[in-house]
Amino acid sequence: MTAWLRAISPDLLPTHIKAEDPRLASIVQVLPAAQSADDLHDSLSELNTGFAILGYPDDEGIRLNGGRLGAAEAPQEIRRALYKMTPSCVNSDTPTLYELGDLNVEGATLPERHARAEKLIHTALHNGHRTLSFGGGHDYGFPDAVALVRWAKSKNLRPLVINFDAHLDVRPVESTFHSGTPFRRLLEAEPDTEFIEIGLQAHCNSRAHRAWLESVGGRVVFEEDRRARRESLLASLHRLLGENLPSRRPTFLSIDIDAFSSAYAPGASASWPTGFEPEDFFPCLEWCLARLDVRGLGIYEVSPRLDLDARTSKLAAVIAHRFLSR
Repeated sequence: MTAWLRAISPDLLPTHIKAEDPRLASIVQVLPAAQSADDLHDSLSELNTGFAILGYPDDEGIRLNGGRLGAAEAPQEIRRALYKMTPSCVNSDTPTLYELGDLNVEGATLPERHARAEKLIHTALHNGHRTLSFGGGHDYGFPDAVALVRWAKSKNLRPLVINFDAHLDVRPVESTFHSGTPFRRLLEAEPDTEFIEIGLQAHCNSRAHRAWLESVGGRVVFEEDRRARRESLLASLHRLLGENLPSRRPTFLSIDIDAFSSAYAPGASASWPTGFEPEDFFPCLEWCLARLDVRGLGIYEVSPRLDLDARTSKLAAVIAHRFLSR
């Protein structure tokens, strides 16, 4: 039987660490590579709840969508930056981290990979853990999001999915799904999901796709409109959610790194100079982490081979660090 997961390379975990200057590498627990979702369940069920970290070294969905390759390298490079970081010196609690490894994509079709990813994420959630996933293509936003939605519904909770992205990613599935289809798939599979997209750019999306999303209840914020309003990302999110949002609501945050300007994220599968800045994004992220019950966060479409001085991988690592610090 082929293992569903592969352990990360040991060289991503620096070892020369002093006790008074710890790093995330010194506190993360690397789990044995799971053979299946049942195998992962057996491992996680014995552990205190924490954050389960999973990588998708796969950019097949990007290739199928005609995009630039390189995101298969992202889980390794984001971890390279992340595990050198210290636990937060602002927050007093030290996170409990479990490194699950990378999805093993060899010998499996793309549908099989997605099915396994969904089962692995659902297994982690079922065992009380929050999930942090590193793409890979944004097609993995579907298994990550649908796993959380179905887990929340099994608990009689109403989930929320928020996507930060330059693209709607609601293209119809024709011959196959790809990195442009994750949220069409989500809303067709779970049509009553509350879904919001922020950071969209007018030159990246078609009228037909926007019309379809709004026809099924999706809500959107385009960058052009937000800037014309002189509105922060956080104010835009408040406006979409309304004032009566229940607190601690189970939420999945999907972050396509191309939502950021290429000045900050040059190593994106699709990169534009007109995205938002980290200073726009982080107050919005902090509010979500404080106000909502963010059970899962995924970062997608980082392409290290297109990057400059690992700038984009480091931005992704800082986003991950903020999540883990909460």
